[in-house]
Amino acid sequence: MQGKPFIIDADLHNSLAKMKDLLPYLPKVWHQQWLESGIGVHGQYYSPVGVLRQDAIPDNGGPPGSDPQFALKHYMDPYGIDFAILTGGGEQGISLHADPDYATAVAAAYNDWLADSWLKASPRYKGSIQINHSDPAEAAKEIDRMAKNPDMVQVVMGSGARMPYGNRFYHPIYEAAERNGLPVAIHPGTEGKGVAGAPTPSGYPTRYMEWHNILPANFMTHINSLVCEGVFEKYPKLKFISIEGGIAWLPHLMWRMDKNYKALRDSAPWLKRLPSEYILEHIRVTTQPIEEPEQPEHLVQIFQMMRADKIAMFSSDYPHWDFDNPKIVLNSIPREMRNRILGYNAAELYHLPLPAEQKGVSPA
Repeated sequence: MQGKPFIIDADLHNSLAKMKDLLPYLPKVWHQQWLESGIGVHGQYYSPVGVLRQDAIPDNGGPPGSDPQFALKHYMDPYGIDFAILTGGGEQGISLHADPDYATAVAAAYNDWLADSWLKASPRYKGSIQINHSDPAEAAKEIDRMAKNPDMVQVVMGSGARMPYGNRFYHPIYEAAERNGLPVAIHPGTEGKGVAGAPTPSGYPTRYMEWHNILPANFMTHINSLVCEGVFEKYPKLKFISIEGGIAWLPHLMWRMDKNYKALRDSAPWLKRLPSEYILEHIRVTTQPIEEPEQPEHLVQIFQMMRADKIAMFSSDYPHWDFDNPKIVLNSIPREMRNRILGYNAAELYHLPLPAEQKGVSPA
């Protein structure tokens, strides 16, 4: 009989209970601004279903996702989650603030707060280093500083940006991440905010659903840029994670890039392999929000096309409105592939231990 599946959630959103919780970690010069404006980067899309699950409000009050002990009781334990990668509660937006010094200070304060609160609450929580990607030199220093904490397992930044992430402007971030053996992840929600460009090449969608539907286009932009600009030739040990950007678009992108590379390779002479080969080696994707075709076997075929058994990782997006249940969401996927996606791929990426009874199970 098969035991409990090994599960790593690659996207659990934690948040501050109160704005003032950050003050002990933030230089005093920024206190008033933080209390009055917070991240200070505001969106323009109203969600009629809200963003956060109301049943995830902790017993003692506060926003959903603000109490590490309640998250263990409400989510981690009932769903059998072995580890959760904490991705924050919207702090990635700080990179799009007009003041880079304020942004850098807030990111550093958040990291110190995270280490003192959630990461000390349970060894099952692993952290993401928030950075101000608009100031790569300072971001690299922050990566070096926080990478000393073994419970920080990746660097995270918003997918909304002023230019695609393959641009050499960002390379100090990748150099620091590779130097410290950490993957770099991007998360949506900042498209069209602050100093970022419009969320689509044609401008601004009208409503939340329209904006939400098209988010994968931005992830395609960044992955295309990373490969074509030669980031993975320059940083051969770097891994890059697309969190909460969907997954069914990836085979199409790989095919299109490979086809065009065969005719246009002179424009990217630093590339030594097909673009799809760089993607399969260096890119990882998370499952939520998973696509839901009428015929589930179509999703299985797409997973096979993109080698999901190697590059996909389960994510729930807890405690957001479109949470994916790990006991249900991958049931149409063959067992061996499902086990890889639920936990083993993330364990390998983040260097997390397997349960004793599962060591040596389901090799890559």
